[in-house]
Amino acid sequence: MSKKTDDLSDHDLFVTEFPKQNFGIVDYLQGRVHFALLDQMKLMSTSGMTKIQIKETIISTVTEIIDNFEPQEESKNS
Repeated sequence: MSKKTDDLSDHDLFVTEFPKQNFGIVDYLQGRVHFALLDQMKLMSTSGMTKIQIKETIISTVTEIIDNFEPQEESKNS
């Protein structure tokens, strides 16, 4: 992760809040992911990355997250 700063102006430029009301949990989570990806792409583009570099970086990151995902098994007592 990146260094945390006290200056929230950068965050305000790139973090879009997803509305919490009137959405089911699946739609809400998908919306948050969608907005987060758009915000990340906007920041990457502003930093000078090309569309191809952005795509490769995000796909690599998402692939790593999925590859490392290990679902928890539900307890038989629940």
